Amino acid sequence: MLHRTWRRAAIAAASLLTLTLVACSSEETGDAKDLSGNRAGAMADYGVGTQFTATEPLSFSILYNNHPNYPLKNEWLFWSELTKRTNVKLEPVAVPLSDYEQKRSLLIGAGDAPLIIPKTYHPAENQFVSSGAILPVSDYLDLMPNLKDKIDKWGLKPEIDTLRQSDGKFYLLPGLHEKPWQEYTVAVRTDILDELKQPVPKTWDELYTVLKAMKAKYPDSYPYSDRWSKPNPAGALLRIAGNSWGTQAGWSFQHNTWDPAAGKFVYTGATEQYKQMVQYLNKLVTEGLLDPESFTQSDEAARQKLANGKSFVITSNAQTLVNDYRPDLAKTLPNAKLVNIPLPVGPAGEINPASRLENGVMISKKARDSKNFVAMMQFLDWLYYSDAGQEFAKWGVEGTTFVKDAAGKRMPAPDVDMIGLNPKGTKHLQKDFGFANGVFAYGGKLDLVQSFFSPEELEFQKVMNTRKPIEVPPPAPLTDAEREQVSLWETPLKDYVTQNTLKFILGQRPLTEWDAYVGELKARNSDKYIDVVNKAYERFKKDNG
Repeated sequence: MLHRTWRRAAIAAASLLTLTLVACSSEETGDAKDLSGNRAGAMADYGVGTQFTATEPLSFSILYNNHPNYPLKNEWLFWSELTKRTNVKLEPVAVPLSDYEQKRSLLIGAGDAPLIIPKTYHPAENQFVSSGAILPVSDYLDLMPNLKDKIDKWGLKPEIDTLRQSDGKFYLLPGLHEKPWQEYTVAVRTDILDELKQPVPKTWDELYTVLKAMKAKYPDSYPYSDRWSKPNPAGALLRIAGNSWGTQAGWSFQHNTWDPAAGKFVYTGATEQYKQMVQYLNKLVTEGLLDPESFTQSDEAARQKLANGKSFVITSNAQTLVNDYRPDLAKTLPNAKLVNIPLPVGPAGEINPASRLENGVMISKKARDSKNFVAMMQFLDWLYYSDAGQEFAKWGVEGTTFVKDAAGKRMPAPDVDMIGLNPKGTKHLQKDFGFANGVFAYGGKLDLVQSFFSPEELEFQKVMNTRKPIEVPPPAPLTDAEREQVSLWETPLKDYVTQNTLKFILGQRPLTEWDAYVGELKARNSDKYIDVVNKAYERFKKDNG
C-alpha cells in the first residue's frame, strides 16, 4: 500500500476546528440542493444503517485496477451479490495495475473516464481539479450519511481538511480508518537476542545497543542489512526512522513539514529533526552496524543475507515476515526466530505515525448531469462507508465465503482460504470470489480492518494503538499558478535531498558540511518553495477560518 504520510501541529487543532465547521456548513448546502432532476433510482429514506437498494435497475461504469494476484473474473460472486443487494450493476473498465495511473490520466484528459474512479492516492487528484474533469465531492456530503457519520464519530475532520483545494473544497472521497494502521517496522532475530542476553529493543537507542552486541559477537556481520531500496534508496527504513524523529523521509518524504512551535511550514530536508535522523543512521554505518549496501541492493540480496545469517535485523511488515523472511530462514536456519518488534521510539516520542486516510474515489464531472446521480452517491456511500458494505467488500457473503463464531468473530468458510487463515481451503477469497479486493475493500472499523490479522500481528497493533496519533498539519492548498511554479522546483530539490541524505549517511560527505548543504537547498529555491506554501496556509486560514 502506498500509503499515505503527514506531520502535525497542536497549534493547528483549534484553527482547524473552526475552519472545518465553516467548511462543512457550506458543504451541507452547496450545489447539492438543486438535484430534483437527478434522483431517478435513489432511495427517499436512505440513511445510516440502511441497506441501499436502487428503486430501479441501474448500472455505473467504474475504472478497475486489475491486480495480477487476483485477475478480474466476470463470474465472481462479488458482482452478482452486489447487484442482488443494491440493484446496481458495475461495468468495470479494466486497466492493468502496472499502467493504472497513466491510463487513468489519459482517460480523464480525453474526457473518456468512467463515472467512478477509485484507487486514487492523494494528492494525485490535484492534477485533475483545474480542468473541471472531476467533481468537488465535498459539495455532496449530504448524500452520503455513512461517510459523514464516520468523519464525525471518528474525529476525522482535520484529516479530511488536508484534502482541500484552494477553493475550500475536496475532490477525493477517501478511505477512512477508525484507528491508524502502522504497517512497517523492524524485524529482529530474537534467538540472537536470547543468546546475547539482550532485551527486545523498545527505542532506537536500545536498537543501537543491540546492534553493537551483535557486531561484537559476530564481527564479520552487518547486523542490520536492509531491503526496499529501489527505486527509492532505503525508502522504508528512512520512512520509519523519519517518523520516529518527527520528520518525513524515504517513502514518506514531503517537501514541507509543519512546525507547531513556529506556527508555519519549514523545508523538511533542512530541519534539525532530519539532520538528527541522518546522524543516527550515519553512526550505524560508521560503526559497521548497518550494511552500506542497504541503500543500493536488491530485495533478494537483503533476504539472502538474512537467510544466511550474515544479518539479523531487517525492515519488515506483517506480510513480508510471514511470506518472505520466515520461509527463507526455515530452509537455511530452521532454529532462527524472527519477530516484528513495535516501531522503535525516537525523539518524537511514543507516536503512531500512520495516517487514518486511505486511497479514495474520484467522481467524473459527467456524473453530476446523470438522472441517477443521487442514487450513485448513495450506492457509493453504502459500498465504501457503511458497516454492512465494508464487511461485504472485505469478507463476502456470510455462510458462503465466511462464518462467524459465537463471539461474532469472522473466519473463512471451511472451503475458503485467505492469507493462510484456512490453509485447507480449496478456494481463495480474492481469486475465486472477488472479495478483499483493493478496489473496494479498505478502511473501516478497527475490528474489520484487523479481521485478517494473525494473533501476532494483533499484538503488534495493540501496542501501536496505545500510542498517540501524530498531529495533522493544517491545510495549505496551492492555486493552479502556485502549483505550476513549485512543480519546477520539486524534482531538483527532492533529488538533491536524496543524494545528500545518502552521502551524509554513508560518510561520503562529512556532517560538518550540513550548514553548507542547507545553503545549497536555498540556492535550489527551498526558501521560495516554503514561502509559497506558507502564503497558501495563511490565505486558506483567512478565507475559511
